[in-house]
Amino acid sequence: MPDDTTRWTVSVSKETDIAVRSFLAQRGMKKGDLSKFIEDAVRWRVLDQTVAEARSKFADMPPEELAALLDEAVAETRAAFEPKAG
Repeated sequence: MPDDTTRWTVSVSKETDIAVRSFLAQRGMKKGDLSKFIEDAVRWRVLDQTVAEARSKFADMPPEELAALLDEAVAETRAAFEPKAG
């Protein structure tokens, strides 16, 4: 976790608290690892929501058209990172 942290105050159910702390304890993690666990979980959730949102925007696009669009984006990205000749 970066040195520039922000303190959060969150509330969870007693059941969730026990479940998470038990989970961490079973894996040999200590109380301080709770912050790392939460940050990782939040990052994964944000990624999951972002992917779901992106998928929904392309849901009605024909698969062949979507594949072509993705192929074009990948090719452009690779070209941008290829070493320049000269």
